[in-house]
Amino acid sequence: MLIIIVWVVRMLNLYQEVLMDHYRAPHNQGVLDCYDFCATQRNSSCGDEVTVTGIIRENRLVAIGWAGKGCVISQATASMLSGYVINKSLDDIRALDKDDLIAIIGMPLGPVRLLCGLLSLTALQCGVREYKTR
Repeated sequence: MLIIIVWVVRMLNLYQEVLMDHYRAPHNQGVLDCYDFCATQRNSSCGDEVTVTGIIRENRLVAIGWAGKGCVISQATASMLSGYVINKSLDDIRALDKDDLIAIIGMPLGPVRLLCGLLSLTALQCGVREYKTR
């Protein structure tokens, strides 16, 4: 049992380091110039904000950019998610849920932190949905 606990603690520390790396050096940060969609989400309880832009070709997300402000979770998750969804189909992106997001970041989030983590996914899916309705 002790071995399992030690392993879990080490894995959580590793994932926290990865999260901090994405916070310090975010991937795909910056709003794209010629985007097909742009969507913003805000967490009114803490003030975090994420805007996601994307370029779509043949029903696939071929480029993504994001900008935001807020806590480590909201900003690092936007970075990690942006790398994960490149070249995914719009249907695959629309099917992502909170469990997928937790798997992408590799660590559990409590209810308050989950709201921060979901900002970028919600913005991305809103943008894709708006694009599909045009």
